[in-house]
Amino acid sequence: MKLLENKTAIITGATRGIGKGIAVVFAKQGANIAFTFNASIEAAKELEKELESYGIKAKGYQSNAANFDAAQELASNVLKEFGTIDILINNAGITKDNLLMRISEDDFDTVIEVNLKSVFNLTKAVIRPMMKQRKGSIINMSSVVGLKGNAGQANYAASKAGIIGFSKSIALELGSRNIRSNVIAPGFIETEMTANLPEDTVKEWRNAIPLKRGGTPEDVANACVFLASDMSAYITGQTLSVDGGMLT
Repeated sequence: MKLLENKTAIITGATRGIGKGIAVVFAKQGANIAFTFNASIEAAKELEKELESYGIKAKGYQSNAANFDAAQELASNVLKEFGTIDILINNAGITKDNLLMRISEDDFDTVIEVNLKSVFNLTKAVIRPMMKQRKGSIINMSSVVGLKGNAGQANYAASKAGIIGFSKSIALELGSRNIRSNVIAPGFIETEMTANLPEDTVKEWRNAIPLKRGGTPEDVANACVFLASDMSAYITGQTLSVDGGMLT
């Protein structure tokens, strides 16, 4: 029995890293997948093919989640194409790290817009269809940095902490309609982005984690499967840290 059989998921920023890991694991669990990507049409086409190989329907949409109208249009297109929207995973995000002394206003605004406003945009776009079907699971990707802060990441930490407050409020507003809203806060997850870091830095990070390893995109994806499936039917408004014990 596949845990997400016949459910449709929208996953933002899915052509690499954590987003791609979630898309693949969801496809294996039987979910049909609408995913967004920013620039790489090639990568999107490849991902479509890979996901379809698991016997599900998959389609990539070039869409900027930070744009309100684009998010509305995306939800409406997915509804036309797939018939339902059962799961939303707000995963798209960027960093523009710098000490507060050096962060430009533009770098602050851009990170808030891409990481936080996109969550508002897409959640607003999917709640009508979810309310109609009286069912839905919204999963927002925060970070350990949103829980504990990090020097040089004031903009990123603010955006990720904002996601937690937003998600808890939505859980309170939409619980009576059987729509759940939860957060995942990944720790040090090893992806293409971390592959460029010096080996010594990575070793240091691994050693500081109780489980003595970095996480994988699959580790995050498995937690998403739980929160997207009916196994978590009585869980809403929660933040699940997937961090190997980093914040313990």
